[in-house]
Amino acid sequence: MIQDLDETLKELLSQELSLKCNPTDFEISFAAPDNNFADLHPPATINLNLFLYDIRENIELRSNEWIVERQNNGSALKYPPPVRVDCSYLITVWCADKEIKQEHRFLGEVMKILMRYPKIPTEFLRGSLQGKEPPLRTMALRPPQSQNWSEFWQVMGGKPKAILSYTVTIAVDVHEPVEAGKLVQESIINYSQLGE
Repeated sequence: MIQDLDETLKELLSQELSLKCNPTDFEISFAAPDNNFADLHPPATINLNLFLYDIRENIELRSNEWIVERQNNGSALKYPPPVRVDCSYLITVWCADKEIKQEHRFLGEVMKILMRYPKIPTEFLRGSLQGKEPPLRTMALRPPQSQNWSEFWQVMGGKPKAILSYTVTIAVDVHEPVEAGKLVQESIINYSQLGE
């Protein structure tokens, strides 16, 4: 499922960025960024990196209401709602010639694309994310308050860079459906007049 989210984001950004620049001028990666990142990803002029740094349950969206699904034979299946999970990416831009102006210009384009879509449109969804309900909602430019970015960059062995934080909330089915029995097909109501 997480690999499908990676592919979904790659599809969204590739299509949108291709409207602004030549697709051979940039490359999208999901590796951990470090000092040598740009040198390891030729031949693209610009390397766009989406590093998945945090996965956690979205407790605010937790629900206890079971979902009932009607079957063609008049019976029904029921199952608990999917668990809603926030997948947070750290997005950076790396140029082989370390041209900061070019990096910031490209990062600005990525920022506009991500902010344009509060929910990921269905045409970009890949793999197990296709046909899922509810739609994948997103949150751009709001990193968790507890994240210490200076420590992060120190661990990665690099100097701090401009970053975008981007979170996508996905629905994860963790329970198998159970038989709910036959559904009521019709009701019969008898009326009679008082006094008879």
